[in-house]
Amino acid sequence: MTNLITQSLTLEEFLSRPETKPACEYINGKIKQKPLPQGEHSLLQGKLCETINQATNSNQIAYAFPELRCTFGGRSIVPNLVVFRWDRIPLTPSRKIANRIETFPDWSIEILSPPQSSMRVLDNLLHCSQQGTELGWLIDPDEETVLVVFSDQRVQLFKEKNILPSLQGVNLNLSPENLFNWLRF
Repeated sequence: MTNLITQSLTLEEFLSRPETKPACEYINGKIKQKPLPQGEHSLLQGKLCETINQATNSNQIAYAFPELRCTFGGRSIVPNLVVFRWDRIPLTPSRKIANRIETFPDWSIEILSPPQSSMRVLDNLLHCSQQGTELGWLIDPDEETVLVVFSDQRVQLFKEKNILPSLQGVNLNLSPENLFNWLRF
């Protein structure tokens, strides 16, 4: 079960603390530690990041980042993957990736781990949507489904061969069946 740290801190106090493994998130004034990733989670995260970047990098459409802390709208969260459109990647004046990301991603992807609460993860995806995120995916390896959160907070369940939506301009042509077949050797 995800640990809840009851110590009361402001967002700035939280951000000044050292990072933990697994990462902690700051949500509604509370600090919650994410569960340790396991096999299915790790494989899906790596393969999905690689697949998105292969489809987007050559044309500088977008870039997928694993486990990137994003602080916005009073929260500091660490989605399993975030995707930023190329022109929205947070950069320093010298054009390097910023270390502190203080904006919402264009696409937020979460992969459920066995002890993780789907409602807490869905709450984070809905928060992202409220702040401007275009698309959210909640991948459930146990159910072999993907719950998609659209920018208007509409939620739709995808399973089997249904093609999953991606950011406009990103051609992935992935279905839940494709994703979960990555888990089989």
